[in-house]
Amino acid sequence: MIALGDVDLVLASTSRYRRELLARLTPDFRCIGPQVDETAQTDESPAALAGRLAIAKAQAVAAKNPGAIVIGSDQTADLDGCIIGKPGAVENAHAQLAACSGRSVAFHTAICVIDTRASPPRVLAAQDLTRVYFRELNADTIVRYVEGEQPLDCAGSFKCEGLGIALFDRIESKDPTALIGLPLITLCKQLREIGISIP
Repeated sequence: MIALGDVDLVLASTSRYRRELLARLTPDFRCIGPQVDETAQTDESPAALAGRLAIAKAQAVAAKNPGAIVIGSDQTADLDGCIIGKPGAVENAHAQLAACSGRSVAFHTAICVIDTRASPPRVLAAQDLTRVYFRELNADTIVRYVEGEQPLDCAGSFKCEGLGIALFDRIESKDPTALIGLPLITLCKQLREIGISIP
């Protein structure tokens, strides 16, 4: 087994949330934007989209970083089979949260690890499912929350690691870090599988 700090570890993402999560495991990694088209294909399910993009992101960065271990990840929010994206604007966040009020939303968080030390490179892919159950949200609650936390860069218009936790009745998950954007339990399993010790 090789220590995590002794490998060239690359996160194929510019997301600060994923960067903060990976930093829980090690400070020794690089971040590279993957430059991947994230448009959904025709009739592509939310889970399939997340899985495809996680692999595509890891592959795009791995191709330019021989000898590295590359981590790609993607997440989709799924309300009744429809993808909920990042709101980007306050009005969209209000609309998303109103649509989610009293309902459950599935979050598909996919992860792909590519070990380019191997020939051919070894690819490990997995996916986590987290289900979030929203309490009934009135218009005043939604306005106060969006103004207070500004979750405009988060799919579903909330930050579960912050005040967004107050919007839920419950969360069903095998890995609490998956909902933030990078399933660390799965990642640790994948890294151990390619011979990297943690801790």
